[in-house]
Amino acid sequence: MTVPQPLGVAVIGTGFGQAIHIPALHHAAKTQGVAVYHRDLSRAKAIADQHQIPYAFNSLEKLLAQPEVEAVTIATPPFLHYDMARQAIAAGKHVLLEKPLTLNVQETVNLFHQAQQKKAIVMPDFEFRFVPAWQYLAELLAEGLLGKLRLIKVDWLVASRANPERPWNWYAQREKGGGALGAVGSHAFDYLHWLFGPAKSLSAMLSLAIAERPDPLADNQLKPVTADDTALISLALQDGTPCQITLSSVAYGGRGHWLEIYGEKGSLVLGSDNLKDYVHGFKLFHCPAGKFATELEIPKRLAFPQVFTDGRLAPVIRVMEQWATSIEQGQAFSPSLRDGVYSQLLMDLTHQSHQQRQWLSVPDLDQVLAR
Repeated sequence: MTVPQPLGVAVIGTGFGQAIHIPALHHAAKTQGVAVYHRDLSRAKAIADQHQIPYAFNSLEKLLAQPEVEAVTIATPPFLHYDMARQAIAAGKHVLLEKPLTLNVQETVNLFHQAQQKKAIVMPDFEFRFVPAWQYLAELLAEGLLGKLRLIKVDWLVASRANPERPWNWYAQREKGGGALGAVGSHAFDYLHWLFGPAKSLSAMLSLAIAERPDPLADNQLKPVTADDTALISLALQDGTPCQITLSSVAYGGRGHWLEIYGEKGSLVLGSDNLKDYVHGFKLFHCPAGKFATELEIPKRLAFPQVFTDGRLAPVIRVMEQWATSIEQGQAFSPSLRDGVYSQLLMDLTHQSHQQRQWLSVPDLDQVLAR
């Protein structure tokens, strides 16, 4: 019996790409890193040598022409995603794409159609679907533990950008895909869709607490910040269930990341107050109607086979394995690019609602994909 060869993957983007994508590729059973891209060739070579990866490029065209490269991961700043993904798909490569996937939903829709034409598997890195506590929550909801839902509440309050001395870069610029909405709202919109289905309407307000940041490349001259650092978003699900989302990256002493679900039979609360690691530390609590809340034990069958110091690594390994299996079987498993279109759609509507100061209807996803 012939053992399938691991999927040959190139890593494009060497921040999150080097910290998480490269080790995830080495740990995942069906993938191996074969190339690294960085605009500085010496930097690309140094990273490739450090991780025993055979090829290094500063030309995307040359990387995509390399026969050993069957797929790519893209972890560059968001404003580069669309063009890089488009080139990779055109070259016949599969893509694992970091979020926010693109700068607007039409770009994501374009990638969706291009991927279908080229039979490329493009998967967003929506990691929370692969975290054990979240997977158990999904099982309990599917079993109807809470009955008819009454309220869903998301708080994601951290201090990652609370210090005004944190440098100005692409993250400070909305036009380059920066801001709290793209960084964490993209995840929240995906897991709400995964757990509860689509929304029918949305209202939002975005705000900016720190209007200027020092640019280290210009003698720390203060540069204007145009990307949001706080977002208040209200959703009505298709069945009318209200959902309130509060996101902030400038909340000193923020409570961390919590999802609260209230239903006719009780409540479920999933959360972590770990402000240093957005994966480690999640606990799940159940409160039956009229009783006290107790912490639930997460089934061992859902546990990560290996836990790492950096909590992001274990779920990304699972994303990589899901992606490789999708490619192997030639079908788009969730989270698919279709899911990515939905997340990007709600981000676009959030900006639009903020600008227009009104509730907006959320169009059907099939209508959006027909554009």
